[in-house]
Amino acid sequence: MKKEILIVALLVLTTAILRIVNAEAHLYNMVPVAALGLFSGSVLTNKKWAYLIPLTAMFLSDVGLNLFTTTPGFYGVSQIVNYLALGLVTLLGIALVKRNTINVLGFTLGGSMIFFLISNFGTFLSGYYGYSVAGFTECYVMALPFYKSEFSTTIFMNSFLGDIIFSAVAFGIFYLASLPKLTLKKA
Repeated sequence: MKKEILIVALLVLTTAILRIVNAEAHLYNMVPVAALGLFSGSVLTNKKWAYLIPLTAMFLSDVGLNLFTTTPGFYGVSQIVNYLALGLVTLLGIALVKRNTINVLGFTLGGSMIFFLISNFGTFLSGYYGYSVAGFTECYVMALPFYKSEFSTTIFMNSFLGDIIFSAVAFGIFYLASLPKLTLKKA
């Protein structure tokens, strides 16, 4: 039990720290929060913990952003929508029962897209672009640069890349840990 608690604590702290560091490095959305929700939903049998782990990581990183950076950690109605989006990605993870490379990749990309769509709807609800069809459209168009890489690609790379890397590492370690241990026989 202590081993599992340590692993969970490391996942939460690593995710929170990465979110803070990436905000300061201006690598927006290159964080594994959605992937952590997907992973938790998929592998944890206690679904209360599956939701609590990514939400705790998000909350701790919001506190850290508020305390240690110029990026606001708490920012109104859109933040609540972001937490709901993370909950939906965790719910998507619960549906990820057959964990193979193709499924993990598809669910990871789907989770990243769900988070993009819903979190930007929260930005629209905050009223920053106004409450009209034009404001709604502008909100999503203006969100696209936050999903491109610093290396001039244009299709949501930071978010997808962060989620893909974390999912690959987390599900890969989980898979390797589940393999039967090899023992060598003495001759």
